[in-house]
Amino acid sequence: MHNIFLESHNIKNLNFGFGQFNYHLIKGIYNANQDDLNITVHTPKIQILKKEFGSSFKYKKYYSLRRYPIFRIKKKYDLWHAMNQNTSIEPYHNTPYLLTVHNTSHIKDITDYKNKKNNIKFQEKLNKSDGITYISNYAKASTHKYFNVPKVPEFVIYNGNPISKILLTEKHIPKINIQSPYLFTIGEIKSRKNFTSLIPLILGLKDYKLIIAGKNDTNEAEKIKKLISKHKLSNRVFLVGKISELDKQYYYKNCSAFVFPSLREGFGLPIVEAMKFEKPIFTSNNTSLPEIGGDLAFYWDNYDHEHMIEVFENGMHTFIEKQEYYKSKLAKRALSFNWDDAAKAYLKVYNTLIQ
Repeated sequence: MHNIFLESHNIKNLNFGFGQFNYHLIKGIYNANQDDLNITVHTPKIQILKKEFGSSFKYKKYYSLRRYPIFRIKKKYDLWHAMNQNTSIEPYHNTPYLLTVHNTSHIKDITDYKNKKNNIKFQEKLNKSDGITYISNYAKASTHKYFNVPKVPEFVIYNGNPISKILLTEKHIPKINIQSPYLFTIGEIKSRKNFTSLIPLILGLKDYKLIIAGKNDTNEAEKIKKLISKHKLSNRVFLVGKISELDKQYYYKNCSAFVFPSLREGFGLPIVEAMKFEKPIFTSNNTSLPEIGGDLAFYWDNYDHEHMIEVFENGMHTFIEKQEYYKSKLAKRALSFNWDDAAKAYLKVYNTLIQ
């Protein structure tokens, strides 16, 4: 029986995209109930995963020292899956290597990016790969654009929807509960998420409030707080920080629309989550977002507030006018992003590379 190692220590960060990817893919592999591979999961929280997945996996305790060559894991595996492109944990032996690429959004300056430490490390990972999976066609295209990709098998496997079940009950009320119409967005408040562009949008949309969920102890969050203060929006714009799963589902279910003006995304999971709740979706017309949203989302070509307002108002009019069509199509598209299907595709890749 072949032994597979999942370098999945980022599973500890469930409030971030890498952590979500690791957890849901591992859960999908568990649901696949396969018994022809010995799979080892790398995690700092063995007991938590054991409680959920039992003996379906073997477990290897994560220690930060493993990033140094002398402390690398010395057991030899038939395949090592680097589930996140930025991990510093590498195999000790020359082991067959599968790399999952999420995005190239870390490239800031295209004139000098190849000399940056993280890009040098990423190129080294590509060089050692015997196979590469990408979470979107955009992630694949941008990797080929900026890096030297070896001639190895490549696969595009879409992420699944983290919200597989709606757990919300009528009794659940979040701490910040808004009764009037509001727009919702979610993500770590960083410059590439471009949430600052939503402030001029809200200024022009007098009938709506705005909820921004996600890590908000960042420099970008401070900028937004200053804009809220400057424009006297404290009763219309709310930074609610990290939220529970139930709060997230509440905000999706009760918002008037989901807004996601991100500048760079390898996939854009929140768009898929909003589809689950059949909401009007407004997002950026760049990177992977049109690939994921398809013809069911409305797109901003730039972030001039007048353009954003026009797209929003026209999009809401179109959505309401064809509400039955959009809701039916959104629900169907949301189901097409499935972690169980993604896990089966990854298992097929494992067997392909081993053979």
